[in-house]
Amino acid sequence: MKQLWLTAKLDIVESLRARWFQIYTLVFGGIVALLFVFGLTESRVLGFIGLSRLLVTYIQLTMAILPIFVLITTVRSVAGDREAGVFEYLLSLPVGLGAWFWGKIVGRYIVVFAPVFLAMLGAVLWAMVANIDVPWDMFGYYTALLAVMAMCFLGIGMLISAIARTTDMAQGAAFMVWLVLLLFLDLILLGVMIQGKVAPEFAVTLALANPLQVFRTAALALFDPQLIVLGPSAYVILDLFGTAGYKVFALVYPALLGVISATAGYVIFRRGDLP
Repeated sequence: MKQLWLTAKLDIVESLRARWFQIYTLVFGGIVALLFVFGLTESRVLGFIGLSRLLVTYIQLTMAILPIFVLITTVRSVAGDREAGVFEYLLSLPVGLGAWFWGKIVGRYIVVFAPVFLAMLGAVLWAMVANIDVPWDMFGYYTALLAVMAMCFLGIGMLISAIARTTDMAQGAAFMVWLVLLLFLDLILLGVMIQGKVAPEFAVTLALANPLQVFRTAALALFDPQLIVLGPSAYVILDLFGTAGYKVFALVYPALLGVISATAGYVIFRRGDLP
């Protein structure tokens, strides 16, 4: 355990010095700052006012940006160290491969989640100073969503990194995974549904295997519990889970997907890199 935390600490220190982390922090801090500058806390949209409107917009933007940042920065972990010959160097140190791999995950999780959470926390603190009502239930659930989103894509990134033999292959695969989950998968399912080749219930169920779609729907459920904006798809989701059940599913499923992906990556890493 001591080796694991040492590896995590080293990864955190290395990440804090990296240029990508500075850009990453500025992006999410800048989003919150711009939302305040544009007066989003003073507007009323879809019945939302004050900080609620800002948080809704922030979570929607984060769902598009966070996964690609996590994937691109994470896939270099195993593939990059493999190219640099770090694993051979590890043989001379009292650090096990398990401690190195899981330590990397712990350290990188802290690094990718902290700026996103701190930006949102900064918005809450500013709202308290400005006497703006804080929707604590929304803030708490959005924090949990962001936490499991980071966990999910961190696990997927480590799996890709363990499979890919070079950093170029790893980054290319990460970008393709992000594009498929963000856009292509939904377009394919929509086309199949329009052609009537599969039942809508099956298409919706398949769509919920996409963690990004799960996050989007969960974010919508906070201000539209009946998911009216989703049309007929809402009936399938609510029949399967119910409103409260879906909120739980949106936290449990991505977290499990991230853990399973990371575990699979570790098994591949153990078998493929060093005896």
